[in-house]
Amino acid sequence: MFSKILIANRGEIAVRIIKTCRRMGIKTVQVYSEADAGSLAVEMADESVLIGPAPAAQSYLLADRIVEAVRQTGAEAVHPGFGFLSENAGFARRLRDEGIAFIGPNPEAIEAMGDKISSKKLAAAAGVSTVPGHMGLIETTEEAITIANGIGYPIMIKASAGGGGKGIRVAHSDADMAEGFAAVKAEALNAFGDDRVFLEKFIIDPRHIEIQVMGDKHGNVVHLFERECSIQRRNQKVIEEAPSPLLDQATRDAMGAQAVALAKAVNYDSAGTVEFVAGQDRSFFFLEMNTRLQVEHPVTELITGVDLVEQMIRSAWGEKLAFAQKDLAINGWAIESRIYAEDPYRGFLPSIGRLVRYEQPEEGDQGDYTVRNDSGVREGDEISMFYDPMIAKLCAWGETRDAAVDGMARALEDTHIHGVGHNIPFLAAVMDQPRFRSGHISTSYIKDEFPDGFHGLLPDRRQTDILIATAAAMNEIASEQSGDPSGRTDWIVLIAAQGPCHPAGPGDAHGVSLGYDDDEALTLDLAGEDRALQLSDIDWRPGLAQFRAALDGVPFTAEVSRVADGFVIRTRAARARVRVLSPAVAALYARLPEKVAADTSKLIQSPMPGLVVSIPVTVGQEVKTGETVAIIEAMKMQNILKAERDGVVKSVGAAAGDPVAADDVLVEFE
Repeated sequence: MFSKILIANRGEIAVRIIKTCRRMGIKTVQVYSEADAGSLAVEMADESVLIGPAPAAQSYLLADRIVEAVRQTGAEAVHPGFGFLSENAGFARRLRDEGIAFIGPNPEAIEAMGDKISSKKLAAAAGVSTVPGHMGLIETTEEAITIANGIGYPIMIKASAGGGGKGIRVAHSDADMAEGFAAVKAEALNAFGDDRVFLEKFIIDPRHIEIQVMGDKHGNVVHLFERECSIQRRNQKVIEEAPSPLLDQATRDAMGAQAVALAKAVNYDSAGTVEFVAGQDRSFFFLEMNTRLQVEHPVTELITGVDLVEQMIRSAWGEKLAFAQKDLAINGWAIESRIYAEDPYRGFLPSIGRLVRYEQPEEGDQGDYTVRNDSGVREGDEISMFYDPMIAKLCAWGETRDAAVDGMARALEDTHIHGVGHNIPFLAAVMDQPRFRSGHISTSYIKDEFPDGFHGLLPDRRQTDILIATAAAMNEIASEQSGDPSGRTDWIVLIAAQGPCHPAGPGDAHGVSLGYDDDEALTLDLAGEDRALQLSDIDWRPGLAQFRAALDGVPFTAEVSRVADGFVIRTRAARARVRVLSPAVAALYARLPEKVAADTSKLIQSPMPGLVVSIPVTVGQEVKTGETVAIIEAMKMQNILKAERDGVVKSVGAAAGDPVAADDVLVEFE
């Protein structure tokens, strides 16, 4: 077996690979950019080598620097993780030519499957179902429009070298095609150095289902069942699960057989994923093959017990697969939530900065569910604008899908992040959403269920009870610890939900009488409701950001912070300002005037930190609703900002190439 492996990647996947190497007794070398000098992966690896400045094009994408680091450290093999050089056939071929093992498929397989156009032709030849489309290269917008009308809208515009949700748009008309074709070419050139684009029919109400395959260098290939990846935003996967709630055994077998047939057709000899677009009727069509480890591989590992990173290493060493298809079986259900540094309340735009607080859930067996958290950052680390804004891949396993969903909801509750925006409230909302829990999902799920974006949810009955009980208990504990208990048992709890779409004002009033039962659990009698709440197993003291307890015997965790006259509390997707007041003071709050929000209707503000690509308007120019007024680039994606009203430009606050922060004014109208 290899004695030393170099990891040509960063973040959580580098940490993930190091963990398996440690278990196998293999030493690791971690390459890093200047931005990652203090990273967790660098800390964990046996050796580390600086390979360049922060931008990936000057570090992680430079094959020369990687090879030099291999020579410098005496590593025998390179694991590329995902992204960067993981699907670069030239890089794999160069390593092979220099006698360095590539922990991934052979370069010929990467080449065959890495181009989406040629891969579709190979798939069709191997008997794999394919989506109707135009597989030839398209040079001009006019040509794209002509082809699209021949296929019929809606049409998916895709970068041939794309991946990670980048370089993809859906066009529903000629106008969409004209704008989208140019945008995809620009994104593809920027992200992949290749602006080739192709078109294919967009399947209505589709699901994204992929098959994990694993091969060795002796002609053996198996599949490790499917993953459902339909919960997507901007074509980027957000929540994945294994197995899929759509498939029956016959469809699972058919998809698996096609995936294995395609892998064998290109002599595939490592971990890879064959992706399909599936209809709600279980029809399915080949989408692409990813010739690398997938971000969502942990859910497959949780239901099969197979360490895919270990199998990749063993295959690269030349070992035969230690198991056959008949030896593999699905055990239970697993769900993965991608926790991103992004602001769900601002259209999920990237949020960069420092992780001031990062409390992770306890991993392992939690009774009814099991938690796994793949993370590459620690409290105090910085989320950089140069790379993908992922903080962690949080996974939950249960014996059934319901158990896995419930486990994920609890694991999300037990995750606390402060310092950057994050999507945990949104992920929690999905776990509680009836349609998701039913399993009847599609790739349009987020757009369907959150058409106006995500603004938090109003608390339901149980969440309202949690807000009341948490605030009352914290008020009581804080008073006792300060040495100034009021002795009062009757309170008014005001709950004002927070968010741009929620009512302003002091909030709803709930009368509460506090007491203790025979087991010394806090009891709360709710005035006018003829019911009581029992709060037990309280784990909180002033200064802690999480309040843990059991309400009527059911455990929960709430995110809490102290403010001037009360608390801000979040329970799953519901966030509220909560005040615990005497009846007399509560009456005064009810008479306070509502605060009026500032008028920003005449401003075009940057929705995120990034770089200005262009501002195609000038002072004095008349602009119509829907016209492009600015293009901002962040996290390798171009974001087009359009005028939401007719107007005349009063001022322009930035120019092409300028760095901007969130909320910086780009254009002001008269």
